[in-house]
Amino acid sequence: MDENKIKDAVKMIIEAIGEDPKSEGLAETPDRIARMYKEIFSGMNENPSEHLKKTFTVESDGIILEKDIQFYSMCEHHFIPFYGKAHIAYIPNGKVAGLSKLARTVEVFAKRPQLQERMNLQIAEAIMEHLGALGVMVVIEAEHMCMTMRGVKKPGSKTVTSITRGKFAEDQKLRDEVYRMIKI
Repeated sequence: MDENKIKDAVKMIIEAIGEDPKSEGLAETPDRIARMYKEIFSGMNENPSEHLKKTFTVESDGIILEKDIQFYSMCEHHFIPFYGKAHIAYIPNGKVAGLSKLARTVEVFAKRPQLQERMNLQIAEAIMEHLGALGVMVVIEAEHMCMTMRGVKKPGSKTVTSITRGKFAEDQKLRDEVYRMIKI
């Protein structure tokens, strides 16, 4: 990440809105924003396989659900945050990941310029690929600041997306069970 380019760009934005980038309150803003972008876009160079490679052998084929995984991301259209909860259900095929690894996988994809719909797909595909799951279902509920603070200005509205792979794509009863478990 080129922090100096970010600082220069922020200075230009400050000037473009009619403010003085050298004023007391704004003088350090370009540096703060560059550090913030480094943190909130840290998933750009991270691979989910690093988190999903540590697995444990199991003989269960029941649904495993990690729900209410909080995340914060940045809408790639407006560079304004969206945030919410991800719910991940999967059916193991002989191996499971540690529960924190599912949350870390969400973070990898959330910490990129993102679309909620793409994030669903990326999480589901990573779990299918790296865990060899028999099926996966990812549901994301998020509030988008581009809907809340600008444009249509509808605070509290949420976007809910879901994606299924494997057994979840084939079996409506399994999907319904997951929805019951997460209470949507």
